[in-house]
Amino acid sequence: MQPSPVAAAVSTRRERGVLIVEMHNPPVNALSLAVREGLTAALVAGAQDAQIEALVVSGSGGTFCGGADINEIASGAALKSPMIAEVQAQIEASVKPIVAAIAGIALGGGFEIALTCHARTMAPSAKVGLPEVKLGLIPGAGGTVRFTRLAGPVAALEAITSGVQIPAARARELGLVDEVADDALTAAVGLAQRLAVGKQPLRIASELHERIREVNPAVFAEFRTKLETRARGQLAPFRIVDSIEAACVETKVAALRLERQYFMECRDSAQRKALVHVFFAEREARRIAGLPADVKPLPIRSAAVIGAGTMGGGIAMNFANAGIPVTLLELSGEALERGLALVRKNYATSVARGSFTQERADRALSLVRGVTSYDELQAADILIEAVFEDLKVKQEVFGRLDKVAAAHAILATNTSTLDIDAIAAATSRPQQVVGTHFFSPANVMKLLENVRGAKSSPQTLATVMGLAKTLGKVAVLAGNCDGFIGNRMLGFYGLEAEFLLEEGATPGQIDRVIEGFGFAMGPLAVRDLAGNDIGFMIRKSRKLPADERYSPILERLVAQGRLGQKTGKGFYRYEGRTRIPDPEVTTLIEGVARDLKIQRRQIADQEILDRLLHPLVNEGARIVEEGIAARAGDIDVVYVNGYGFPAWRGGPMYWAQHAGLTRVVETMRRLTLTHGARWAPAALLERLATSGQGWSA
Repeated sequence: MQPSPVAAAVSTRRERGVLIVEMHNPPVNALSLAVREGLTAALVAGAQDAQIEALVVSGSGGTFCGGADINEIASGAALKSPMIAEVQAQIEASVKPIVAAIAGIALGGGFEIALTCHARTMAPSAKVGLPEVKLGLIPGAGGTVRFTRLAGPVAALEAITSGVQIPAARARELGLVDEVADDALTAAVGLAQRLAVGKQPLRIASELHERIREVNPAVFAEFRTKLETRARGQLAPFRIVDSIEAACVETKVAALRLERQYFMECRDSAQRKALVHVFFAEREARRIAGLPADVKPLPIRSAAVIGAGTMGGGIAMNFANAGIPVTLLELSGEALERGLALVRKNYATSVARGSFTQERADRALSLVRGVTSYDELQAADILIEAVFEDLKVKQEVFGRLDKVAAAHAILATNTSTLDIDAIAAATSRPQQVVGTHFFSPANVMKLLENVRGAKSSPQTLATVMGLAKTLGKVAVLAGNCDGFIGNRMLGFYGLEAEFLLEEGATPGQIDRVIEGFGFAMGPLAVRDLAGNDIGFMIRKSRKLPADERYSPILERLVAQGRLGQKTGKGFYRYEGRTRIPDPEVTTLIEGVARDLKIQRRQIADQEILDRLLHPLVNEGARIVEEGIAARAGDIDVVYVNGYGFPAWRGGPMYWAQHAGLTRVVETMRRLTLTHGARWAPAALLERLATSGQGWSA
């Protein structure tokens, strides 16, 4: 039977006494007002039609529903009736069975609709979840209550505070769905018919109690303690715990009321606004200004990675995980075997943690081929160099790649700082050379900072930006300069940390302030983790302007063998990974201050925060001014996804705008007096601070 339109975004059709209600709102059938109106009308029609015995709710385009309309949430305005809760009330009041047929994804409000149905079927490849926490929200339409009462509080705490997508087999195991079938819709129709002729009462998830009886209150206290490390400073994860606890100890009505109260608190919070900014900034960052509409990305069917070290192996894993065969080159057989062994170890770790099945790990490993000759790279559509960070070495590699790579192939460099054009000059195809800066560990970190050279073609740029999506990365396109976006800004952050030490701050105070702000680790703890010798080696290879200086602190630490965690001492002393303040470091810092005739003093936490983060923002303004970044939001995307800037603060540029750009200008004017001309306020920053405008201006 032909579908009959109920509303522009919903259609219905009959099948064997079952009314199939289908949402149509591409690409993910988001719960816009039109969809909610359509669902309401369809449910009424199904209830009133005597020939209809049951209903099935499904989605078009191979997916169920991606959740609420993010634009509606971002507006901050009250949603228009009917709201999701009103649709759910219709479902729960139905005397006819209603089954959700889940294909593709059922996320957020979409999954909350499915959980409200009397039963659920799911395709094997489908995924469900409540990812609201990633936008600074909690589920606001009974998600915490229904999930908890179906699957129990332990599963709910882990899934909803992380926002993870749950595959079909796990959802069935948890009791979130009733059947997993290749054809979820056909299975749902069959299940709906069986429920219609059965004598048992319809199952309403919000009224179940089997999984919440005799819950130990310690479960919630222990989970909150765990969140103190994982979600320090964030509102939504803790409100999710509160809501799940309420689902276990309160009545249905009270639990739903509390969840809605917590949802509104989160919706109106600064954290939600910051996370929504990041969400839209990531979308906008994919857009390449001025790219002709007819440019087609090069299909990437096979890849090669040159260098089988930690970075090269991680990059190769990205391709294998995406189902793309990848050739890993290392000229030494021994070095190649070390690299492949590390890849195998990484996959074994993923299996042990449960993030990969053994089958998936084996499939990915089968796509990684190790070779010791450049001649084996001829089939690759993209070749990514991941060798030692030295311009001459990279130029030599690219000269060899130019000779063996297919004529159409893209040649990419993983350099984090070096001149893309100087590398491209070693080839006869500079239009096919581009930077693809992965972040370590490359198989884990989300950011891919692509860097355009002066001659990089539109197709080359479109290809690497599209490749990021294929690999599950968040992409930003940067211009070519020393350090590109992220590392160019980071240099100021590291320098200022040492100047603060000279003037009176301690390593513990500096790291505490930054970690309290929301970073996982402070700058000096990061130095110790990476290795102070590595940082010092990089420093020796770079020259500062004549009016600037490096602090001697790092050099003296390295001279004393204080290389960081690997030697058990650096800015701190270490017992395992536990850092312990060390009086010897205090003595060393005080000696530096005496030599430089610096009078040490007590430094307030706010001054530390300003002096570490304001230089980042100032250099970010220059980067936008110069066109290295297309927009300030791109910088936020880089720092949230690549440098640990807390997403719930929106990234450095968003945070500074809301904290006040005039404060940044004032900090930089003070610092330029002692630090050098590069620390002066950027012209763009001064202009916006004076006018009171934001970055979008």
